[in-house]
Amino acid sequence: MTATSRRAALIASAWATAMLWPTATHAQSVEELRDMSIKDLANFDVSSVTKSAEALGQAPGAIYVITHDDIIRSGNITLPGMLRLAPNLQVMRGGRGGLVVTARGLSGNADAQNFSNKLLVLIDGRSVYTPLYSGVYWDMQDLLPEDIDRIEVISGPGATLWGANAVNGVINIITRPAGATQGAYATAVAGNRTRDAGIRYGGRIGDTLNYRLYAKAHRNLDTSSGVDDDSWRVQGGFQVDWAPTDVDRVMVQGDAYNGSRAQQGSRREDIVGRDILARWNRDGATSSLQIQAYYDHNGRKTRAGGGRFSVDTFDLDIQHSLAAGSAHRVVWGGGVRVNRYDIDGTPNITFKPDGRTLLLANIFAQDSVKLSSRLTVIAGLKLEEDPYSGIALLPSARLSWKADDNLLLWSSVSRAIRSPTPFDRDVVEKIDGQTLLIGPSTFRSEKLTAYEAGGRLITAAASFSISAFYNVYDDLRTVELAPVGVFPLQWGNGIRGHSYGFDSWADLRLTDWWRLKPGYSLLIQRFRFKPDADRLLGVTQVGNDPKHRVTLRSSMDIGTRINLDADLRYVSALPNPHVSGYVELGARIGYMLNQQAELSLSGFNLLHKRHYELPATQANAVPRSLFVALKWHL
Repeated sequence: MTATSRRAALIASAWATAMLWPTATHAQSVEELRDMSIKDLANFDVSSVTKSAEALGQAPGAIYVITHDDIIRSGNITLPGMLRLAPNLQVMRGGRGGLVVTARGLSGNADAQNFSNKLLVLIDGRSVYTPLYSGVYWDMQDLLPEDIDRIEVISGPGATLWGANAVNGVINIITRPAGATQGAYATAVAGNRTRDAGIRYGGRIGDTLNYRLYAKAHRNLDTSSGVDDDSWRVQGGFQVDWAPTDVDRVMVQGDAYNGSRAQQGSRREDIVGRDILARWNRDGATSSLQIQAYYDHNGRKTRAGGGRFSVDTFDLDIQHSLAAGSAHRVVWGGGVRVNRYDIDGTPNITFKPDGRTLLLANIFAQDSVKLSSRLTVIAGLKLEEDPYSGIALLPSARLSWKADDNLLLWSSVSRAIRSPTPFDRDVVEKIDGQTLLIGPSTFRSEKLTAYEAGGRLITAAASFSISAFYNVYDDLRTVELAPVGVFPLQWGNGIRGHSYGFDSWADLRLTDWWRLKPGYSLLIQRFRFKPDADRLLGVTQVGNDPKHRVTLRSSMDIGTRINLDADLRYVSALPNPHVSGYVELGARIGYMLNQQAELSLSGFNLLHKRHYELPATQANAVPRSLFVALKWHL
C-alpha cells in the first residue's frame, strides 16, 4: 500500500469510526493517525471559531488545536500544564495554586487585586469561569488526559458567539466520545512532587448506546521551599452517548469531586463540586439543532470559620444551524443562565449583599455569506443582558479569502466586554474594622474593540499560521479614591489604551518519525489613566505580561516502541513587578511494553531547580519535577 493510499484509508477509517460515536467530533483514537500528513490532519473539524463544524484549515480565526496525541505525548497530567502546549496562550504558575492563564495580555496583577478574568473556558460546552469575579479556579478543573479529544484555543474575542467574558480568547476543552473509550484503562503516576491515579471502564449496550465510568485521584506535595503546598483531590464521573436514530444524538455526562489544599498563613481550604450536562443533537442534510442544559455546583471553604462560598449554576442553550440557499449558512440561538451564590465572608472581606441570584440571557445570530467560491463574509450579533450592566450589543464581522488550495487569509473586527461581577459591585474590604475598599454601583463593563488579520498556509509536510491584532480597551478597572476624602477606596473604570502584536506557529514534518512545532508571540501594551482617574497603583495593574514568548516542541518516534518528546520555552521578563525572563525545558520518553501497556518518564522545568514565573509576593518559585507513569489498556 502506498503512503498516499494508506493515509486515505486511515482517514476513511477514522471517519467511519466517528460516525459510530454519538458525537460529531473526529476523535483521534489510534497512534496510526500520527502517520497522516499535516494537510490531512487539517481536515479534522473544529467548532470554536464559527460555532459550527468546519475544517481547521478553513477556520477564519487565530485558532490552535492541542490534539489528543499532543496531550498524551507531553506527559502533562493537569489542564494548565496541557495549555502550555498552545503557543497563543500565556501560562504562569506559582505555589499555593497560583495560576494565570490568558491570551494576548491583560493577565492582571494580584498585588493590585486585579486577576486574570478575560478568558472564557469551556469543558464540553459547560462554562467553568466563576461568576464571582470572571476568572477560573484552575485547581477545580480536572480530567483524565486519555479522555480529552482536543483543546481548541482561540486568540482574540469570541463574544458574538460565546458571550460577554470571551474577551481576549476562548479555550474549548472537548472530551472524547464514549465509543472511543471502550474497555478498561488504568494509569498510575509517582514522582518527587506528584501522585496521580486513574481508572476508566467503557462499554456498549446494543448498537446505539456507549458509556464510560471513571475515577481519579491526585496529590501534590512540595515543602522544599519551607512552605507547605500540599493539595489533594478525588474525582469521578460518567458519560453516556446514545444514537436512537440516524439523525439524533443524545449525550449525558456528570462529574463530582472533593479536595483540599494548604494555604500559606491560613488554615486549609476545602473544595467541592459536582455537575451534570445533557445535550441533544438532530443533524439533517441542510440544518442541525442542538439543545443543551447543565447544572453545576462548586464551593470553597477555609476551615475553622475562615470564610466560604458556594455557587449553583443552571444553564439552558439552544442553537440552530441551517443552509439558506447555496450562499448562506446561518447559525442562531439563545440561552439563559441562572447563578445563585452565597458567601460567608471573613472579618476583612465581605460582600453586601452576601448572596444573589444572577440572571444572564442572550440571543445571537451569525450569517456566513459565500460571495464566491473563495471569498466568504461572516457577520454576527449577540444581544446579552446581565443583572449589572443591562443589555450589551456584541457584534463581529469576518472576511475569509481562500487565496489558493493551500492558503487562507482572513481579517475581522469585533467587540467584547467583561461585564461586572459581585467582586466589582458588592465587595467590602476592611482592615482592623475600618472599611478600606468597596465595589461601587457605578462600576461599568470593561470594553474591547479588536482588529485582527491573519493567514494559514498548509501543505502535506508543513503548516504555518500567523495572526496580528490591534486591541483597543476602555473602562479597565482601577482603584480610585472616595468621592469625598480618601477612604473607602473604590473600584473605578479609569484606564484605557491599546495593545498590538502577533501570534505565530508552525507544524513541520521533517521526516516520517520527527515533527517540530515552533511558535513565537509578540505583545506590546500601551495603557494610560483617563484624565479623571486618581492614578493609584500604576497602569500595570491591568496586566504584568511578557513582551516575547518562544516555544519549540519536538516529537520523535524511535522505532515502533519508543517515543521522545521535548518542549522548550522562553519567556521574557515581566515589567512591573519585575520578574526575570527564563528558559525552561520539559521532556518525556515513553516505551511501549506491549500493545496494551506503556511506561514513561516525564520531567518539567528541567533546566533550573526553581524559577519564578510570577512575583515572589504572589506565588512561590516553580520547582523541577519528575515522575514515572504506567498506563494499561485492557
